[in-house]
Amino acid sequence: MQAQFDLNFIQDNRWKYLVDGLQVTLKVTFLAVLLGIVVGILVAIIRSTYDKNNKDMPMGVGKVVLGILNAISRLYLTVIRGTPVVVQLMIMYYIIFASSNNKIMVSVLAFGINSGAYVAEIVRSGIMSVDEGQFEAGRSLGFNYPQTMIYIIIPQAFKNVLPALANEFIVLLKETSVAGYVALQDLTKAGDIIRSRTYSAFMPLIGVALIYLVMVMFFTWLVAKLERRLRNSER
Repeated sequence: MQAQFDLNFIQDNRWKYLVDGLQVTLKVTFLAVLLGIVVGILVAIIRSTYDKNNKDMPMGVGKVVLGILNAISRLYLTVIRGTPVVVQLMIMYYIIFASSNNKIMVSVLAFGINSGAYVAEIVRSGIMSVDEGQFEAGRSLGFNYPQTMIYIIIPQAFKNVLPALANEFIVLLKETSVAGYVALQDLTKAGDIIRSRTYSAFMPLIGVALIYLVMVMFFTWLVAKLERRLRNSER
């Protein structure tokens, strides 16, 4: 075991592959989460606004535009949630951005757009769970619908779904392991590079698995701590 450890990680400073790969994995995950949250919130607002107001809205430009945006959002959710993320990644890299060599940017867009579909449903469920009286309270304060959403509904919904959003971050962290399909040297790809140099699969792959496990356990602990704090704040 010691000889294998020395061969796979110490010789030729091969451990640096894992360090560099870990940095790429965290960078892609963090940026993709931010993009996913932005896209998800926009789609969730469109979907929830349509569900709540479509029947009561008078026929006009506003209703038509909202209907079109809702149809686009539903198509986006259906396509993204109905296809594998690795296929979306390869379409993004080999077709849409075939002329680009910025693998991190392409990966962030692919994973962010994929994550946005799941974030959208999480946030939409949070918005729909807010009591209808909160909308009426906003109107009684003189707020229009957008102001009510921004200042009253979204903060409450975000608090309700924050643990679920944190779990989405954990899921996304593991999903980025397929970034090697576009030759991005993330953590998983780093382990595969070491394996190809040493012709030893056990040590580098187990090492990569342990690093992912430690990260997931750490973020799971943070999520649990966040949930306890949110429960305590409601008392």
